[in-house]
Amino acid sequence: MTDVLDRFLRYVKIDTQSAYNSDAYPSTSKQLDLARLLEQELTHLGLEDVVLDEYGYVTAALPSNVNHPTQTVGFIAHMDTSPAASGKDVKAQVIENYDGEDILLNPESGIHLSPKDFPGLQKHVSKTLVVTDGTTLLGADDKAGIAAIMSAMATLIENPEIPHGRIRVGFTPDEEVGAGVDYFDVPGFAADFAYTLDGGPVGEFAYGNFNAAGAAININGKSVHPGDSKYKLINALQVAIDFHNLLPVFDRPENTEKREGFYHLVSLSGEADQAKMEYIIRDHDREKFEQKKVLMQKAANYVNALYGEGTFELDLKDQYYNMLEMVSPHPQVLDIARQAYRNVGIEPVEVAVRGGTDGSRLSYMGLPTPNIFTGGYNYHGRFEYLVVEEMELAREVVVEIARLAAQP
Repeated sequence: MTDVLDRFLRYVKIDTQSAYNSDAYPSTSKQLDLARLLEQELTHLGLEDVVLDEYGYVTAALPSNVNHPTQTVGFIAHMDTSPAASGKDVKAQVIENYDGEDILLNPESGIHLSPKDFPGLQKHVSKTLVVTDGTTLLGADDKAGIAAIMSAMATLIENPEIPHGRIRVGFTPDEEVGAGVDYFDVPGFAADFAYTLDGGPVGEFAYGNFNAAGAAININGKSVHPGDSKYKLINALQVAIDFHNLLPVFDRPENTEKREGFYHLVSLSGEADQAKMEYIIRDHDREKFEQKKVLMQKAANYVNALYGEGTFELDLKDQYYNMLEMVSPHPQVLDIARQAYRNVGIEPVEVAVRGGTDGSRLSYMGLPTPNIFTGGYNYHGRFEYLVVEEMELAREVVVEIARLAAQP
């Protein structure tokens, strides 16, 4: 078993699922179980300035081994897993020399991971896969990123002939609930630029992502006995339906791809008297993003005009922005990564993330932070899997970036 795989299998055993609507930070205390393990491992490896702070961030430094000045590069991954699926008692299974057929994840429940449902599996014939038992997510998002960084640091320490400047590593909580860098100390981290390892398929290199906003909606209805409700009843659920139908049907996520944005109804709950809705709004293009927010506000105004002022309460807030605007002024950060990919035999596939990463917010906090692949697929669900050889390549990319960044 390789070092990076051994680390990954150790990390996924720890339940680090984060939670929405928590008053704590991190949002779940169990994330600290992994944080404490990483603190111990970083110290054992011999890194310096190893800190687990009050917010659950784990940071450390690897000193430069060259005699000339270099910039400091950072590598960052998140510890939490998505609230969308359980991360408790993950039973990872290693499939060596995958044959391209269905993988029986769970004999008792008859759960299969099938190329009929996920055709991309066919690209991994003869590779080593790590899969779930069909009852939990795997946690490659983002424990594969953590394993790649940790293994890369071990590689650099064990091979002092590889030149590198000062390196900073950081592991964050709560990325999956949009709070991953709420308290991240960018000045204290003291890196000139950084990379998150939070991507998917091998070769992907991302330095653009969605602009993002969230909408929380309260609908105040007027409940009246349906037998005597004519011209009296205001059904909050019907108001919710009316509002949703004012938004463009082709701007729903199930009808979009690539650089197309969307409105996504995340939740709808309530009764005739009171209802709540939550949306997320996404678009790579800043102008189109702003237009989407304007349209949502117009729809809210229309519903209030129709049913009475105060019926529909819309709280619309920006969440993060496209990192492209902050990263593009630093072309050397992109060039180093591109060359690192090519040096390990990978042609970079430059994509715009249909989501966000810690790097998007960090870039706006003054730390340009593009995103690197980890080799994980089908994130946030029980059919998640990891291609070990791709995670190993991610580790090699980290090592190569460190070497290239140290060149005078």
